[in-house]
Amino acid sequence: MEEITKQFYLNHSKIDVHFKQSKDDFVVTEIPLYEFSGEGEHIVVKFRKKDLATWDALQIFSDFVGCKQREIGYAGLKDKNAMTIQHITIPRRCEEKLKTFKHNNIKILETSYHNNKLKIGHLKGNRFFIRLKRVNLVDSRKLEQSLGLIAKHGFANYFGFQRFGIEGDNYKKGRDIIDGKLKEKRKNLRQMYINSYQSYLFNAWLAKRIEISKLIDAFEPKEIYERLNLDLELVKQMKKQEHPFKIIPGELMSHYPYGKIFTIDELEEEAQKFNLRDRVPTGLLAGKRVKNSVDIAYSYEQDFDKKIPENGARRFAWIFPDEIESEYKEDKNWFELSFTLPKGSYATELISELTH
Repeated sequence: MEEITKQFYLNHSKIDVHFKQSKDDFVVTEIPLYEFSGEGEHIVVKFRKKDLATWDALQIFSDFVGCKQREIGYAGLKDKNAMTIQHITIPRRCEEKLKTFKHNNIKILETSYHNNKLKIGHLKGNRFFIRLKRVNLVDSRKLEQSLGLIAKHGFANYFGFQRFGIEGDNYKKGRDIIDGKLKEKRKNLRQMYINSYQSYLFNAWLAKRIEISKLIDAFEPKEIYERLNLDLELVKQMKKQEHPFKIIPGELMSHYPYGKIFTIDELEEEAQKFNLRDRVPTGLLAGKRVKNSVDIAYSYEQDFDKKIPENGARRFAWIFPDEIESEYKEDKNWFELSFTLPKGSYATELISELTH
């Protein structure tokens, strides 16, 4: 199985920076999907943690208040190597014990109540603060310019390295499980490995589509249609698209930031709406019960449409960060930025596109 060479849509050369995920340089704040009701049988705990994975924090709360870990609700998993602010729900019967909670790596910021237990996905998005170090003045200007383009066009919604395990090879185990070459009795690990393989296929498809988009931008229509075996008139249409990610007939689009998935009819009209952030193309997470693109779009998708015994899905191929802010601190050679992303997307991928 080939390693994926990620394609970046920005054309600048690599910018050397120092970025290490740590509690000082990487801060993540959850944005809840809804307001909490203020009443109900669940305590909503907003807390800040450092140097702990979410699973570690759940176990610490569980042990302290005396409930089972599965009774604690959470909306998303957060990195260990970061300062994170997130929410969990704990059964209200544990309220008295919770009042005396203390831990060196966890600080409860506030509590409330809600009718329901938090579940995975009950999350609007995340707010990030990231500090890049050893940035000289010239590179800070390159970063500002690149960040401006990302603010305008968004960036590719690749799965981040976190999805593939410490050694980066979990997807190979997932493929081997599907091919019958590897058995994994532990259900949670089996699921993780297969999900990693689905993510690998998605990333490979996305890299291919960005490569095609860049060819369309870089060459004349006649050269492109000969290389890609596409209709000349279609190539001319695609070349007119303002957005750097070119959409094609048969594409499955989704209203953004949420909404129904549909197959496009009018290529030019949909391309304009994509450029206006009204909708985005989606990529395949191969599996059962998932809708495929059609026509030319599927001709590029079919190589990544593997038979996988887990449910599939469609994932945004592209996302748009919001509330982007940045500051260069020349005395320290720090470039600091903050932004908001929808759930399921990776801040580290924005940094990858920014710095190459």
